Amino acid sequence: MSTASTRAQPAAAAAARRSEDDPKDGSKDELKALQAALRAEHAAVYGYGVVGGRVGDGRRAEARTAYDAHRARRDELRRAVRELGGEPEPSAAAYALPFPVPDSAAAVRLAAELEERVAGVYSDLVRAAAGTRRGTAAESLREAAVRAARWRGGSVAFPGLAERSTGSGGGSAGSGEPRE
Repeated sequence: MSTASTRAQPAAAAAARRSEDDPKDGSKDELKALQAALRAEHAAVYGYGVVGGRVGDGRRAEARTAYDAHRARRDELRRAVRELGGEPEPSAAAYALPFPVPDSAAAVRLAAELEERVAGVYSDLVRAAAGTRRGTAAESLREAAVRAARWRGGSVAFPGLAERSTGSGGGSAGSGEPRE
């Protein structure tokens, strides 16, 4: 092995460690994935406002806990976007829901849908991130998958990937797309 390549290996390893540990060295893909996760969390917070207003008394505390969890993740994502030098995207005034929510049963379906969509966005962030941020994204994916399974009453084989096979319509809560 040449002396130049021997010196390049430690330098490359140091650069890789810096990109994992120093948020300023984040990639454009990571920032893009963080912004997408932030949009999804904004939409989830909005959607849980609807869920909380329609869900039955027996599940209202569960909806409140999920609402609080999404608000906390949203705030974490805002900080992460700033750490990478980005400007966090603001939430929209309203988001289109994927279907009408006239009663408690529809509210439960909406909660499951919100969690599935959030899980999908976090799976993208797991792929784009590195180091601690990747671990946090994986934890967020797991939490969303568990909440989706609780709301749905069952789980899917690959949380965060289910909606990829069926496709999701734009402009609905959970997709991060504001209502026009």
